[in-house]
Amino acid sequence: MKEVRKAVIPAAGLGTRFLPATKSMPKEMLPLIDRPVIQYVVEEAIDSGIEDLIIITGRGKRAIEDYFDDSPELEMHLRDHGKFEALKTVQEISSLIDIHYIRQKEPRGLGDAILRAEKHIGDEPFAVLLGDDIIKNRTPCTKQLIDLYWEKQRSVIAVETVPQEKVSSYGIIQGTRVAPSLYRIDDIVEKPRVEEAPSNIGAIGRYVFTPELFECLEHTTPGVGGEIQLTDGIRILLQFQEIYAHVFQGKRYDTGDKAGYIKAIIDFALANPETCDDVAGHLMSLGKYEPEVFSAGRVVSETTADSSEKDQ
Repeated sequence: MKEVRKAVIPAAGLGTRFLPATKSMPKEMLPLIDRPVIQYVVEEAIDSGIEDLIIITGRGKRAIEDYFDDSPELEMHLRDHGKFEALKTVQEISSLIDIHYIRQKEPRGLGDAILRAEKHIGDEPFAVLLGDDIIKNRTPCTKQLIDLYWEKQRSVIAVETVPQEKVSSYGIIQGTRVAPSLYRIDDIVEKPRVEEAPSNIGAIGRYVFTPELFECLEHTTPGVGGEIQLTDGIRILLQFQEIYAHVFQGKRYDTGDKAGYIKAIIDFALANPETCDDVAGHLMSLGKYEPEVFSAGRVVSETTADSSEKDQ
């Protein structure tokens, strides 16, 4: 069985929820303290054993390519001014992993964006990591899925219980529990109305697929929003193969949502020794901070990370 060595990060979306900021700045480049969101996603892929990364971009996304490229002028400036620690950080970014860029010429949906990577992926299994989901855990979420793919030799998607009022924002599964944190998927529906949803177990932005998904996406017609939906491609694949849903371990931040992005900034600031004290002091001044939740500038829930699984 072939190993999962390649991954796709779709980053071609317009980011309309963050306008006007995203008029000139990709949403994936929004900063979390001193790193853009997409760097955390790339690092998860690397920590999961991915060797070859494809980022699907679109118009106005050049900043992503520039960020992961060499920056000779900046490096020279840092070297000349003796800022060697900053120089090392900048140089490490451009050498993280072999990255290829493929352009989605028009925003036709997540399924179409993934389909752009077909020629590069070939007949190998591959991971998909959405560029606005950050998941913190000692064992990366993508690695959890790869391990299950190796065991089941079938596609695996990450899921979690979502609030009832947000069901209509997710692909919702109907599944049969086969292990404490694993379902065999019977069906999946894109953004159903709450009263029509088969459950409140939603797919989040991590997947491992067999290459047969590409043929399914080629036969997928426009769905919700007039776009080629990944969920509809998964439904077609279900007709030929079993697909599993894994209740992942870890803490997820949906940085594509304004509230989720702000929560991520706060938690990452509290986990950063340079910013922890000032931010914690500010939160205490607002009467919203419980000191015992944090320890030595580290978020306790992140350092005890192989945390208890979210039960369904």
